[in-house]
Amino acid sequence: MIYYIFYHLIFERNGGQNAQSVFIKALNVFQYVTFRTAYATVTALLISLVFGGRVIRALREMNVGQQIREEGPQAHMAKRGTPTMGGVLIIGSVLISTLLWARLSNLYVWIVLLSTALFAVVGFLDDYAKVAKRQSLGLTGKQKLAAQFLIAIGVWATLYFFSPDYSWNLSFPFFKQTDTSMITYIGPWLYLAFIVVVLTGASNAVNLTDGLDGLAISVTFIAMVALTAFTYVSGDERWAKQLFIDHRREVGELTVFCGAMAGASLGFLWYNAPPADVFMGDVGSLAIGGAIGTIGILTKQEFILVLVGGVFVLEAISVMLQVSFFKMTKRHTGTGRRLFKMTPLHHHFEMQGWKESKVVFRFLILAILFALLSLSTLKLR
Repeated sequence: MIYYIFYHLIFERNGGQNAQSVFIKALNVFQYVTFRTAYATVTALLISLVFGGRVIRALREMNVGQQIREEGPQAHMAKRGTPTMGGVLIIGSVLISTLLWARLSNLYVWIVLLSTALFAVVGFLDDYAKVAKRQSLGLTGKQKLAAQFLIAIGVWATLYFFSPDYSWNLSFPFFKQTDTSMITYIGPWLYLAFIVVVLTGASNAVNLTDGLDGLAISVTFIAMVALTAFTYVSGDERWAKQLFIDHRREVGELTVFCGAMAGASLGFLWYNAPPADVFMGDVGSLAIGGAIGTIGILTKQEFILVLVGGVFVLEAISVMLQVSFFKMTKRHTGTGRRLFKMTPLHHHFEMQGWKESKVVFRFLILAILFALLSLSTLKLR
């Protein structure tokens, strides 16, 4: 919106670079995605900070409190009743900031906005069910997976019918441009299954990570900073050619969205830092995971998400290993055994005696390491 007002309506209609006014000439800066990304980040951050307190008060007045699992660490019982569903603040900040600063004629911007919003709706319904029932169980696993599956189909259908230039090739880290190779071409129908796995995996991985004060949102900030770099170089022809990565001009506008998500993450962290004043809830975690997965699909960096969100992946893998090992040992010995004291992984370290803040900071260090490794793949092609 701001782009159209200051660049198209004022700058271009008043002579552009040939305008007599210095002020008019200065508005040329609004065409640059780097400028708009910076201000999208600041806008989302300020919205989160300014309205965060009001959102928390509103959640308290509506008695929207967090329900704690009885089998969880006993130290978490003190968090019972802390306002949850604070993810509405994150998603609201991101949507408003992106609508203000992005070029709204870009199809990819609308795909990621709608995907994020729909995942937020699924999370909202899950959180609402928990609050209504006054227990830690909301929607069933099948219900959430079904909703995520439908969203994934929607993303695929939009690309299939409205984005004829989208490549149905897989893109692998450490390898040069793969968008034209027949070896990596899997076609749109196999790619549908791939998109389903990426989106459901990413959204549920972030959801599993959201268990400690400041953990999921701080790791999200690091991941979105890395994705901001990936979207920018993928959308810039000069950088894409120099780094031998798949170039799509329309992808560059997603940098604005990534910057907005990074800014909103910092703003929410102000209130979610331990001891947390508010939790993001599933409305936040599912939406963030959906956004990360959608960005990976649109930028053709699906496999690099394993590194960008390395902490999220470790958390998800720990749960899968725990469940698989328990079922296997129960089937063979009659008594299920566990690999970890408790999953997701952050709870295992809590049960080992680590303080919550130590787990968060050490996982944050891991997130930074994973992000740096992911960025290194840009040069190692």
